[in-house]
Amino acid sequence: MGRKNSNNKKKQRPVSRQLTGILDITRTGMGYVIVEGMQKDILVRPSDFNRAFHGDKVRIQVKSENLQTGRVQGVVTEVLERKQTEFIGQVEVTRDFAFFLPDSQKPMPDFFIPLSQLNGAKDGDRVVARMTNWNKDDRTPKGTVVSVLAGENANDLAMKELLVENGFPLTFDDEVIEETARIPDIISNAEIDDRKDIRDILTFTIDPVDAKDFDDAISFREVRKGIFEVGVHIADVSYYVEPETALDKSAYERATSVYLPDRVLPMLPERISNELCSLRPHEDKLSFSCIYEMNARGEIKSQWIGRTVMHSNHRFTYEDVQEIIEKKQGHYAAEILLLNDLAQKFRKARFKSGAINFSSQEVRFKLDEEARPIGIVVKESKEAHQLIEEFMLLANRTVATYMSGIRVNKKEVPFPYRIHDQPDEEKLLPFMDFARKYGHSFDTKTPAAIAHSFNTMLQAVRGQPEQHVLEQLGIRTMAKAIYSTENIGHYGLGFEFYCHFTSPIRRYPDVLVHRILDQALRNKLKPEKKLEEKCRHSSERERAAMETERAANKYKQVEYMKQFLGEEFNAVISGVASFGFWAETIDHKCEGLVSVFSLQDYDDFRHIEADYCLVGRRSGRSFKMGDRVRIKVIAGNLTKRQLDYEWVLEVDGTEETKTKKKKGKQS
Repeated sequence: MGRKNSNNKKKQRPVSRQLTGILDITRTGMGYVIVEGMQKDILVRPSDFNRAFHGDKVRIQVKSENLQTGRVQGVVTEVLERKQTEFIGQVEVTRDFAFFLPDSQKPMPDFFIPLSQLNGAKDGDRVVARMTNWNKDDRTPKGTVVSVLAGENANDLAMKELLVENGFPLTFDDEVIEETARIPDIISNAEIDDRKDIRDILTFTIDPVDAKDFDDAISFREVRKGIFEVGVHIADVSYYVEPETALDKSAYERATSVYLPDRVLPMLPERISNELCSLRPHEDKLSFSCIYEMNARGEIKSQWIGRTVMHSNHRFTYEDVQEIIEKKQGHYAAEILLLNDLAQKFRKARFKSGAINFSSQEVRFKLDEEARPIGIVVKESKEAHQLIEEFMLLANRTVATYMSGIRVNKKEVPFPYRIHDQPDEEKLLPFMDFARKYGHSFDTKTPAAIAHSFNTMLQAVRGQPEQHVLEQLGIRTMAKAIYSTENIGHYGLGFEFYCHFTSPIRRYPDVLVHRILDQALRNKLKPEKKLEEKCRHSSERERAAMETERAANKYKQVEYMKQFLGEEFNAVISGVASFGFWAETIDHKCEGLVSVFSLQDYDDFRHIEADYCLVGRRSGRSFKMGDRVRIKVIAGNLTKRQLDYEWVLEVDGTEETKTKKKKGKQS
């Protein structure tokens, strides 16, 4: 008996340690905390959640560890950061109080809502509710109704649900709105006197046609023969958004604006983003600037960084500028053409120095008055876009390089760099094997050699049938860019020092960069508290915004393609798995799944992971990433944001559906 007990102790022992991670609650109600660096997640039973919800960042106390299975069990001791505080659901109202029942696939408690916090909601209404607090002695959290969703269309509700599910509040608190309203419209003479005045220099903005938050501008003048002064001017958001204010805390929590097909959820209230800070034409504005003197070859002779007051002379759209570039005439054509020539020189030098040249396409939906998609436009990066991109990259790099050289007590200044690691070897090796089948070899001696190999391949496949597949798979080998105080450089751009400085209206890290940069320029540096934690939070919110945008685009794809049920289209295979393949329509760029079950009448298909394909055991027929196929739209599920396609067999130059083939067999 004694030996048996001894063995049990070896198999399972209590462990007294605390860890931090993200709580993932399954549909069954069991929880697992994902801790970075640990191979297995930590099991947490529902009774040990301690008021934590799915997605929350939590601190846990390890209770026990089974050495035989490696399973660790813990209990949540503290909620460090809520993934979301606003939820969509239904209210039930009684005579004395109300409850909010969240719509969630994950188990969640109901919220107690005092009648004074219903904000006009009635029994049975669908609402957005915010959790206000959950005291230790309370069985359920308390909440308040933020807004009533009754009567709004399905599309509007779907977009709001996506935002709320990913932790983005739909509205700003009253305190934030009131604080914003108190900010003066007039720029004081004292503030103007404290800045470089560039209002008399030709300055203009270039933005999408529907943009309202103009956060960057470019100025241009010839200062002496053959030497040009080019200024990159960025909205001075940090002047208006002061640390530790309600406005600042709200901006930090969101950390980014979210761009959906039919709306923008801004990081800052519209009075800031579209009015006070937006570099609108014919208005004096406060800005933070990088000003360069350079020659026509793009060689920078000198540079200056500092706070400015500017005045935009003209607002261009990308289409306006592209037309000027192509026709070589138009408003400020001489300046636009010279700036474009400089930008193209910067771009060429960047790729020569190791930046990776993945081509980019943007799919946008044409929407009717009720935000229903009525068309799809595929936009490619043209020289007008590249003009702005290159000068923004230059300014971001300039600021990061400047800050990297500053020392306080012989120590580097903590700073939020934008970093991008080298490709993951586990993903790179199978990709290299796949690329070799198309005749492309990779030199892996150094990171720079890998980048050069990528560019050589991307140049060679341009316009070829395999371009899409190699570009998509190549992008998947890349690490994700993040914010961090530990600078490792930006591999994809080929920069040793890089940060985000040019979009403070829509990105919180840019606001942090502005604050630290201003302190450095004034020689009044104060270390930003918890800067690495703020970097991690900003990276996480950026990923959440991307997931929200991806899901919203998928919703619109399904909404658009549902009108084509039963119709056939040409498509390209965009992904392969054991259960089928994904195909993206060539005309609409809408992706759907062709299930392996729908292929059973043709053959028994097996998944060859290394070749990214499905292969028939009897016929040898294959479906490989990048292959062109004919598909039929058979179903669209808006709730799941899922399109289902069916492969159409091509016979003697004509297309036959599986149904037709079956009839042929029977006859």
